[in-house]
Amino acid sequence: QVQLVESGGGLVQAGGSLRLSCAASGSIFAINAMGWYRQAPGKQRELVARITSGDSTNYADSVKGRFTISRDNAKNTSYLEMNTLKPEDTAVYYCNLIVRNRNQYQYVYWGQGTQVTVSS
Repeated sequence: QVQLVESGGGLVQAGGSLRLSCAASGSIFAINAMGWYRQAPGKQRELVARITSGDSTNYADSVKGRFTISRDNAKNTSYLEMNTLKPEDTAVYYCNLIVRNRNQYQYVYWGQGTQVTVSS
């Protein structure tokens, strides 16, 4: 089993910054990708940012230039640096992990979610 522990959410004023962390532990053979999704009230969960095992990244258009995803392979941890935050960034942010086992089967894991609230 794999566990994901998120941290770093909170309340911040518009224009401020936050850094989210997601630490993965457990039986991990290899990581294919780590990502962050968010879900605002009444909306569907959406991809915010993703980083692959080859360090390729992609971002939602709404966060490009403001958010940066990174990873620490030694710690199996991903980070989401969020700058110039806007009220519309308010949501529950979920860590996402895609791993593969020795037989190349993929498994997807989710964190418990962390609230990010941006006040205007």
